[in-house]
Amino acid sequence: MIIDRQSGWLDVAEILPSPNYDDRLDENDISGIVIHNISLPPGQFGGGWITDLFLNRLDPNAHPYFAEIAHLKVSAHLLIRRDGLIQQFVPFHKRAWHAGVSCWEGRERCNDFTIGIELEGDDETAFTEVQYLQLAAVSRALLSSYPLLSEQRITGHEHIAPGRKTDPGPHFDWPRYKQLLQA
Repeated sequence: MIIDRQSGWLDVAEILPSPNYDDRLDENDISGIVIHNISLPPGQFGGGWITDLFLNRLDPNAHPYFAEIAHLKVSAHLLIRRDGLIQQFVPFHKRAWHAGVSCWEGRERCNDFTIGIELEGDDETAFTEVQYLQLAAVSRALLSSYPLLSEQRITGHEHIAPGRKTDPGPHFDWPRYKQLLQA
């Protein structure tokens, strides 16, 4: 996997530009990776609902839960589907709106300095092996492309927004992921 530093796009990703981003305060301060999970509707996988949410085209009438969230302006840099497909919504040097109210090691507003990676999943279901493989490969590409990143600068949404968020959740296998990072 190769990241074009100028454009901020990953060469193997399906590119779906989201309008939900803005400029980072410092384009060079990419110093963390935040891992999330998402499923729409909750607990259901497949389909285009996550993409629709990140592209501001989620139909609030398509499911009762969507009426609650269709107005949200959110995005992530990447989404890794359960089959391993990688979709990119925001260039890495731009600020995706993935973390919300957050604090990590004394720094608030984690969107300012992190890359957000969503895994299609939920807190109740194990992630797929191909998701771990893709996440590790993407993480290695990011680590080699952005000098402020390190393995110690990778965390879960639950760690930067405790009490408010629970993802990637209890079924995310941190040891497995860290092992794959070393491969």
